[in-house]
Amino acid sequence: MNPPQLARQRPLSIGPLRAFEAVARLLSFRAAAEELHLTQSAISRQIRALEDEIGCTLFLRGTRHVELSADGTALRSTAVLVLQRLDQTVRQIRQTRGRRVVNVTTFASFASLWLIPRLAAFQQAHPDIDIRVSAQDAVIELDDSEIDLALRYAMPGEMAAGAQRMFGETLTPVVSPWLARQASEGTAAPLRRPADLARHTLAEEDGQQPSAEFISWRRWLREHGEPGLEPQRWMYLNFTYQQIQAALAGQAVALARLALVSEQLQRGDLIEPFGASGRMDSPFAYWLLPSSHGRGRPEVQQFCDWVLAQAAQSRVDIGED
Repeated sequence: MNPPQLARQRPLSIGPLRAFEAVARLLSFRAAAEELHLTQSAISRQIRALEDEIGCTLFLRGTRHVELSADGTALRSTAVLVLQRLDQTVRQIRQTRGRRVVNVTTFASFASLWLIPRLAAFQQAHPDIDIRVSAQDAVIELDDSEIDLALRYAMPGEMAAGAQRMFGETLTPVVSPWLARQASEGTAAPLRRPADLARHTLAEEDGQQPSAEFISWRRWLREHGEPGLEPQRWMYLNFTYQQIQAALAGQAVALARLALVSEQLQRGDLIEPFGASGRMDSPFAYWLLPSSHGRGRPEVQQFCDWVLAQAAQSRVDIGED
């Protein structure tokens, strides 16, 4: 009679565990190999070594598919947590021993028009802190340990607890000074009252985002007594910053988010042809939302304080304060 096999006590190696997590998540040895930049045979060897080490089968392998066994399912839930904690700790160690980095997620137009033009001031005051901006319109959840804070655009009821309001949204028609000068000199169609927009090109945001009805030219025209006005032509653009580029080039009148173009207006790069009377409010606002793991880091707090100070100036610029 063979003696019972003693349970193995040696700690698991991290390499096979990471290979296991990738295969368990992707249910594909090939995809896991591509993700980890290894060969498929190397992944297979690591999984076999892990199964031998633990003493069980982790995957049920078919001709064209892979699925987790009951033991594999049990191991996966723990492996994911262990690897997440490990990766987060390694990042924190690297940050404390090297340059400090703050990871920010926001949408592309906000990054282009508001955040990036101001970043030089922060970096001059904090030369030891690097800022990494992830600018995309898809919302990145803050449980991703790569992200320290989000700068978002939403209605008040849509924001999570802990979000700080930066400023609200006011919209206003803007044009290039060249177009405004031509209109005043009579060499281009006049632009003194809303009805004059019938002889101009209007840049409109082309999208299905929730804010579309509140930031549209149609709403602005209704509120300014011209509900049936049709412009000379429409220019449909995907992003806010594209509309501003069209206005700067003298190609169209843009309905700009005032807080995002306040500096261009102050420099004279853009002009409000109807002045303050052409402004229109929206129920949306801009928010700062730190992640739970970012709140405890001094560099993240320094960046948040700086963003909120910049936001206070934007509130003054748009007449909120």
